[in-house]
Amino acid sequence: MRAVIQRVVNASVSIDGMIMARINTGLLILLGVADDDKKEDVIWLSSKIANLRIFDDDKGVMNISLKEHNGEALVVSQFTLHALTKKGNRPSYIKAAPPEIALPIYNQFVEQMQSHLESPVKTGAFGANMKVILSNDGPATFIIDTKNRE
Repeated sequence: MRAVIQRVVNASVSIDGMIMARINTGLLILLGVADDDKKEDVIWLSSKIANLRIFDDDKGVMNISLKEHNGEALVVSQFTLHALTKKGNRPSYIKAAPPEIALPIYNQFVEQMQSHLESPVKTGAFGANMKVILSNDGPATFIIDTKNRE
């Protein structure tokens, strides 16, 4: 799994001009599921994100997690995070899981994130053409790949 995590002041996702979900201070999580991702990846990644100390404390130091901050989370599926761009100019998506594999894992991730947080985890619509609007706070953007747990 790959996640692009953006600390936001606010974020929303809309489909066909209708806002499907909106959050205030928290994290926008763009999530890509690979064809070989497992439940262990879901558990590890959700815990890592919920406990990642990327919100400022009273001294302006990134020292507070989303969980401690009581922030909100918006999870948006994004298969393009697994694009292979080494050859040619047209990305290949052969590493991205097909919908029948990705959707259950995506749903497990949302449920796991919810188990870490007090406020409801919000989502877009899996597989839909979505418009995401965000006000990045910092900007602070982080990339985590479960295949590279350094």
